[in-house]
Amino acid sequence: MEANSFDPDLIHAIFKLVWNKRSLEREKNEGADALDCEVGAGTTRKSRSTTANGNALKLSCEFLRMFIAEAVQRAAAIAEAEGVNKIEATHLERILPQLLLDF
Repeated sequence: MEANSFDPDLIHAIFKLVWNKRSLEREKNEGADALDCEVGAGTTRKSRSTTANGNALKLSCEFLRMFIAEAVQRAAAIAEAEGVNKIEATHLERILPQLLLDF
């Protein structure tokens, strides 16, 4: 993995924040959805913890690095075509739909 990649601990912390937020939202909506299916013997959604192993975190870091590098490269090409030396939000907005379809 390249030295310019994201820190796996940082990505793991971001993932945990999202997982915790979803867990809280699920608990909040649990009253409305009384038919919560059980996953296995004695485990429910509430009691399971979501984790990511080291390889998954490294792969996620590399994917994010590649995604951002591609976005910057495409936005820079648009900015250059317009004769601008600085990438602006509008350049990223223009490349985003096709970038998301490509990834």
